[in-house]
Amino acid sequence: MRRKFKDLPLRGVVLATALAVLTACGPKEPASEGGTPDLRRLTEEQYRNTIADVFGPTITYGGRFDPLQRTDGLIALGARTARVTPSGFEQYYALADSISAQVVDEAHRETLVACKPASATAADDACAQAFFGEIGRVLYRRPLTDGEIKTAVTAAHEVGTTTGDFYQGLAYGLAGMMTTPKFLFVVDATEPDPDHQGQVRLTSYAHASRLSFLLWNSAPDDMLLTAAEKGELYSKSGLEKQIERMVASPKVEGGVRAFFTDFLDLRKFETLQKDPVIYPAFNAKTGEDAKEQILRTITDHVATRDLDYRDLFTTRRTFLTPALARIYKVPAGRPDGGWTDYEFPDKDLRGGLLSQIGFLAVNAHPGRSSPTIRGRAIRETLLCQKVPDPPGNVDFSLFNDPDSPNKTARQRLTTHATNPTCAGCHKITDPIGLGLENFDGVGSLRMAENGEAIDPAGDLDGVAFKDPAGLAKAMRKSPAAPTCLVNRLYAYALGRPIETSDKDTVAYFQQVFARDGYRVPQLLRRIAGSDAFFKVRPPKADAATQAATNDSAPKENPS
Repeated sequence: MRRKFKDLPLRGVVLATALAVLTACGPKEPASEGGTPDLRRLTEEQYRNTIADVFGPTITYGGRFDPLQRTDGLIALGARTARVTPSGFEQYYALADSISAQVVDEAHRETLVACKPASATAADDACAQAFFGEIGRVLYRRPLTDGEIKTAVTAAHEVGTTTGDFYQGLAYGLAGMMTTPKFLFVVDATEPDPDHQGQVRLTSYAHASRLSFLLWNSAPDDMLLTAAEKGELYSKSGLEKQIERMVASPKVEGGVRAFFTDFLDLRKFETLQKDPVIYPAFNAKTGEDAKEQILRTITDHVATRDLDYRDLFTTRRTFLTPALARIYKVPAGRPDGGWTDYEFPDKDLRGGLLSQIGFLAVNAHPGRSSPTIRGRAIRETLLCQKVPDPPGNVDFSLFNDPDSPNKTARQRLTTHATNPTCAGCHKITDPIGLGLENFDGVGSLRMAENGEAIDPAGDLDGVAFKDPAGLAKAMRKSPAAPTCLVNRLYAYALGRPIETSDKDTVAYFQQVFARDGYRVPQLLRRIAGSDAFFKVRPPKADAATQAATNDSAPKENPS
């Protein structure tokens, strides 16, 4: 049985000590201007994780939210401009109504409602106040104000009195709390910085939210909120103590999965479709397994075994189900359809993320492969290099002509490579994407297309390769790959695009990422423990906007 890096004896202490030594000897974190305070709508996964953490996994519900728009390569950044539409609010209320009803039903009230009402058939303001104070602290990620508690208690009292059911009133008040912006949006609440006149800083509770949503992709737990209440997150020692505790938690894998789901744009699986006539072995279950295979490979590599991020492009170690094994054409998978470890042979053309079905199938057409789509995905997603959109008047007829004498994609793409309008973009996508032409539209291995041998040779920024395994090695060596990861993770952590003023800070994280052996958990520690992660500057806004951004919660005890 594999042992997770966070479970190894004294590993956290050793890493913390090593970090201190490297920090003392290595490059110093530059001063940061920070960004303006902002607010972000909870992602669907953050909402679900919070509900599971607060009320437990037995609370079930369905439904979907208004989609977030991918911005600057990340869904997380789209949360900054997201609003709640009327139909979206109806969905939120339906979810809150379903959740709150389950929280107080007979199966859950004994464990989820700590107080006992004087009577279950009448309102009990004291019990309601205790319940809302405790639950609201986690839902709002800070203590509730007296006014907020009064609002919830009043709602519960009115409904409980009218219906003659204390728990129905409690559910009504809880549903109201779960449909307010204070729960649905994460606010960068600020207060005057006592150490720098005229400047602002995040409140201690806003510190806690930033930490928790980065490392766990969920709301702060009781221990983190207590540390915020005591002002411990403002000290390096107190902050590092919480970071090590959180990274040592199994919940950190949820944070890692959330980032890579966003980074790799795995939301594409939601709309993935393949032609069932051409690819009868590929179905919805295969698509679900393909997405999970990518995430299992990543979490095993970067979280469980804490290995070099760059090796994800060449590793032969992965996980398979019978559904995936049929596409890979390998004898793997358990009889019960579950997951099993698998390692591709050394001479196999497969290696790393680029040769997994999850990357190959998503970045292809429903009925065929696409060197251009795959090359663009590598450029934009994994290397952070923008590829211009094709002009609207591109003629695809020659490429798609079934009677064309050009049998392979490489031959057909010459029609675009010789067209001045198309050549510029295709020169930066196709030499990479053609390296994956040994895999068809769902990722099955093939050596020929339409009876003609496939030539997978190509070039990645001056590094030539002969086949998919060579492309994997070129990606492993590309300096743009780890640089891209740092850029995306830093923007993801802050919830905002990287600005010009962030240039030195990002360069610093790129340096220490290399010094730390390209370890993702250590990069998470570095960012979470940095001054830049919490730095904010006063927003250039009117007084009303500033007042809305500032937290209305009681000030935490600085002692």
